[in-house]
Amino acid sequence: MNNRLRIALYQPDIAGNTGTILRFAACLGLGVDIIEPAGFPLSDKALRRAGMDYLEMTALTRHVDWDAFEDWRKVHAKRLVLLSTKATAPYTEFAFAQGDILLFGRESAGVPDPVHQAADARLTIPMQGGARSINVALSVAMVAGEAVRQLG
Repeated sequence: MNNRLRIALYQPDIAGNTGTILRFAACLGLGVDIIEPAGFPLSDKALRRAGMDYLEMTALTRHVDWDAFEDWRKVHAKRLVLLSTKATAPYTEFAFAQGDILLFGRESAGVPDPVHQAADARLTIPMQGGARSINVALSVAMVAGEAVRQLG
């Protein structure tokens, strides 16, 4: 379990996106970290509704805030890979490793500078000029799919 690829969501705004990501992670056997506070209630009932019947299959860890997540991450010696529109390195040219945590920011605002600076790597999804961003659930699927492909 310590070598499992993980998806971390920094203060997610939209329950539907989080539910889609939880279902995706359950189907691929990936761990999920939710870094609170979220922009919607994180009750078991709300998560069940968002994640449908896949919540029980998801290795979900909730962290009360960024500092709690960072403490947990450092204890477990996990590499943090941030996906950001501010990054320049394409995710397709990155060598993912077992145990990586793929961090995705808020739908409305990404992540603040201190979180950006804490990442061990900063990657982007190359897009056409003029495009702002891709839906976070699609971004998770693209990047985690590439990481899973690389790791076999």
